[in-house]
Amino acid sequence: MLDELNPEQLAAAQHGDGPLLIVAGAGTGKTATLVHRVAHLIGRGADPRRILLLTFTRRAAAEMLRRVEAVRAATGDGRGGASERVWGGTFHAIAARLLRIHARDIGMEPDFTILDRGDAKISCTSPAQPWASAAAASASRRSPRASMSTPAASTPSCR
Repeated sequence: MLDELNPEQLAAAQHGDGPLLIVAGAGTGKTATLVHRVAHLIGRGADPRRILLLTFTRRAAAEMLRRVEAVRAATGDGRGGASERVWGGTFHAIAARLLRIHARDIGMEPDFTILDRGDAKISCTSPAQPWASAAAASASRRSPRASMSTPAASTPSCR
């Protein structure tokens, strides 16, 4: 599968340990290079849980992880499931995951609810318990694990 990469992409995918900065324009194969890089690292024995793969959309994140698994399978490294352990997702999803993991360290409960602008508008217009309708709407749309925090901790400021 590495034969589909050009020499520069191959060099990046097989780069040794340590950071590597890649600057390239649209359509130049950055995603393919990242996918092969992650597959290469896992194939060399890197712990997938120590790899962070960030992107801007859920669809792109899922596609990159799917492609990592496909590259690994095509190269005969079919231990399977390693890409599921990669920390892959959107910037927002990974930030929320980290906040949930470390919530108690910063005085929060891990089952907090994140309100978006629409939720905040709903909560600012609801006369009774403004936090309840927005948090319930957010929880039902986003995550089965999400639930309301205490009203005092989660009441948004309506300005």
